[in-house]
Amino acid sequence: MTKAQEEVIWITGASSGIGKSMAFECVRLGYKVVLSSRREELLDKVADTIRQSGGEALVIPCDIMEEASIENAVQQIIKDWGRLDVVVANAGFGISGSIENLTAKDWNRQLQGNVTGLALTVKYALPHLKKNKGRIGLVGSVGAYLPNPNVGAYGASKAAVNSIGQTLQVELMGTGVSCTTLHPGFVVSEIARIDNDGIWYPEQSDPRPSNLMWPTDKAAKVMISAILKRKRNYIFTGHGKLAVWLQRWFPGVMRSIISKGSKPVYN
Repeated sequence: MTKAQEEVIWITGASSGIGKSMAFECVRLGYKVVLSSRREELLDKVADTIRQSGGEALVIPCDIMEEASIENAVQQIIKDWGRLDVVVANAGFGISGSIENLTAKDWNRQLQGNVTGLALTVKYALPHLKKNKGRIGLVGSVGAYLPNPNVGAYGASKAAVNSIGQTLQVELMGTGVSCTTLHPGFVVSEIARIDNDGIWYPEQSDPRPSNLMWPTDKAAKVMISAILKRKRNYIFTGHGKLAVWLQRWFPGVMRSIISKGSKPVYN
């Protein structure tokens, strides 16, 4: 048995999109995967596909908006498989609306999911990751670095994810646990099909530029590779790197470019 075949990777938001593709990539590399999200019926379909390919998958529904759900998910992983080596905090969503129009409810929901839920996912996984000198993957966005008109709450939440990643990299020094913060540009996902109340509209069109969109399997490969290589910060897609570079060195140019568009900057 190879080392990979012994190790367990837990992925939140694994029922669709990037999370689903990351699960398939982990299985391709020989890892056992734990699949979590709120939509158990979709998780079961992902798990069935994995098992049919000869891989091992464990379905544990989890709602990152509920601390008890996160804690219980970790306990169930240890009960069923006895260890946890990698956690990928991928679950999240976007709230849309201008700063002027966002409500306290909007802000609370956005930060509860993308920030508090992510941080608590790490918190409850950490004792087990420390036993195995494991790895953490935090899914951020290039939006952490850019102005985000009409998705300011989302951008703020991803800036917080970036800060959490930097903080963990210091707090975990000497433990053997690494933290990789991933910042995708445009990647195919369902984020644009979920409204501010969390209602999913599968037939809704995605307003993001299709010519810049990375497929999820391509994104999953580079994301899992970055986590396994213990990279600290990983910005990807060519347009994502360019946007971050422009914002750093020519912020006025970037503001002008973004102001001419009317579409949100989701990952």
